[in-house]
Amino acid sequence: MKKLLTSCSVLSLVIAQGASVQAADMITELGKPEGQVNIVAWPGYIERGETDKAYDWVTKFEEKSGCKVQVKTANTSDEMVALMNEGGFDLVTASGDASLRLIAGKRVQPVNISLIPSWSKVDDRLKDAPWHTVNGVHYGVPYMWGPNVLMYNTDVFKDAPKSWNVVFEEMTLPDGKSNQGRVQAYDGPIHIADAANYLMAHKPELGIKSPYELNEDQYAAALDLLREQRKLVSRYWHDAFMQIDDFKNEGVVASGSWPFQVGLLQSEKQPIGSTIPEEGATGWADTTMMHADAENPTCAYLWMEHTLSSNLQSDLSVWFGAVPSVPAACTDGSGLQTAEGCAANGMEDFEKIKFWTTPVSKCASQDQCVPYYRWVSDYIAVIGGR
Repeated sequence: MKKLLTSCSVLSLVIAQGASVQAADMITELGKPEGQVNIVAWPGYIERGETDKAYDWVTKFEEKSGCKVQVKTANTSDEMVALMNEGGFDLVTASGDASLRLIAGKRVQPVNISLIPSWSKVDDRLKDAPWHTVNGVHYGVPYMWGPNVLMYNTDVFKDAPKSWNVVFEEMTLPDGKSNQGRVQAYDGPIHIADAANYLMAHKPELGIKSPYELNEDQYAAALDLLREQRKLVSRYWHDAFMQIDDFKNEGVVASGSWPFQVGLLQSEKQPIGSTIPEEGATGWADTTMMHADAENPTCAYLWMEHTLSSNLQSDLSVWFGAVPSVPAACTDGSGLQTAEGCAANGMEDFEKIKFWTTPVSKCASQDQCVPYYRWVSDYIAVIGGR
C-alpha cells in the first residue's frame, strides 16, 4: 500500500501544474439551490428505495434541499471518464483509476472543504488520500471503499476457494467439472492489475512490487495470463445486474466481483459466498468529485455534504458491502450498519488492499512502467482473442 500511495504521489506531481491553475476557481460560497443535481455513479451507490424500500437516501435529501437527484449509472471507470468528458453532469463517484485522470484532464474542480460541514467526520486515512488530493488541494469528498472479492457458488465450492487460480487457470472444480466456460472476468483494463496481483504471489521472480507499476516483462506476463484466462471466461462482465443473472441462470460459478452483487444474490437466498483469497485483492476507494463546468454547484455541494451523513454512510455500507468514509457510521446506530458489519466489510484491511489507481510511465517502484493507454488497447485485444 505504501508503494501504491507513492505511485499516486508521482502522478500528482505530473498534474500539479493543472491543479494550481484550477485552484483559483474554487467556489467560496453557496448560492440558492438550482433545483437539481446530475450525478454519474456506480450501480447501487445512489438508492431511492426503488430496488429495496429499506434503502433510500435520496428522497429526504430532495425534500430538504429542493434539489432533484438525477443519476446516470456507469459500469466502468473508463465509462465515467468518458461521460465526464462529454459534460452535462455535476458530480461523479470516481474510483482511483479515474479520479487522477479527471484531475489531469481538468474535468473536475477543487472542492472547498470549508463548505462541507461534515468534513471533520471523514476517516483520517482518506482525508488527504492521493487519489483525490494534489498539492494539498482536495478534488472531492470520500464516499466508500472496499475490496474486489472472489464471488463463488457454494453448491460447487463447499469451502471458500483459497486462491484466485479458480478464475485464472484451467482446472477441475470440487464438483468434478472443469471451470472452462463457468467463470467470468471484469470488462475493464484495470483487470490487468488483478492478473499482476496474482503473479506477485505465484511468480515472485518477476519482481512485481505494485500491480499498477509494471515494466515490459511484467506486463507481458500479465497479458499472457489473461490470454489463458480468455479460454475459460464465459463473459467479461461490467453490468452488475447482468453478472447477478449469469450466476443465477447461466451456470457461472466463480468470478471477481463487488460485495454489491454478493449481497443482492444472498438476499435472494442464492447459493453465493465471497472471499479474499490468499494472494490478496485489488480494491476501490471512491470519491464524489465535481465537474469543472457543473451547472448546479450549490446542489452539488449540498449533496456532497449529504453523502457524509451517518445514516447514508451506514445504510450504503450495508447495501453495497463496503466500508464507510465516516467511521462513526459503523457504531452510532444511525442506520443499519454495526461495528461487526464494518469489520466484516474490511475496516481493518485498509493497508492490505491494493487500491485502483491509474498506471503511469514514470512510476515509483522502477525506472519505467507501461502507461494506462497501453492497458486499454491491449486489454481490448485480449478480450478479442488476440
